[in-house]
Amino acid sequence: LVRVILAKNWWSVLIRGTAAIVLGAVAVLWRDISLGSLILVFFGFALLDGVVGLAGAVRAAEAHERWTPLLVEAIIGISAALLAVTWPGIMTTIVLIYIIGAWALLTGVLEIASGVLLLRHFRGEWLLALSGFASLLLCVLMASLPLASPGGIALWLGVYAFAFGALLIALSLRLRSWARLPVAES
Repeated sequence: LVRVILAKNWWSVLIRGTAAIVLGAVAVLWRDISLGSLILVFFGFALLDGVVGLAGAVRAAEAHERWTPLLVEAIIGISAALLAVTWPGIMTTIVLIYIIGAWALLTGVLEIASGVLLLRHFRGEWLLALSGFASLLLCVLMASLPLASPGGIALWLGVYAFAFGALLIALSLRLRSWARLPVAES
């Protein structure tokens, strides 16, 4: 049953992956991005990611499945988005770097944990855990860029978003194919 529930929510993973790739494109292609614009780009992505995660948590709760990790990740995303646009001193790159780094660290740990749990239901499924490692790598990059310009931050955020988005889209397609399997095989 868990396998079927996870697979039926493939669309939410696809939305998250697509949003990440859009963020990646904006962040990489916008060469002279200002700090204010970068904050808004991150806000949009983190908020959308959090809202989609919240929808997934609600669907999982309705199906009497594990929903707590999804809810925690949704709260982290929404909180990071709101902090990015409401923090009084955010107009410094260091504060934005700390917000992105903390968000990447916390979501990365949750994605790795969820990936390990996913392995229980889908043998050989490593894409979610790998996306968590990508998030942890972003955290390390943010920690190593305390004096970076908005363009430098955007570049690395964009590279991360492309990789993260590609992993999530690949995972969504695998989940979608598993949704078509008979329940007896799960």
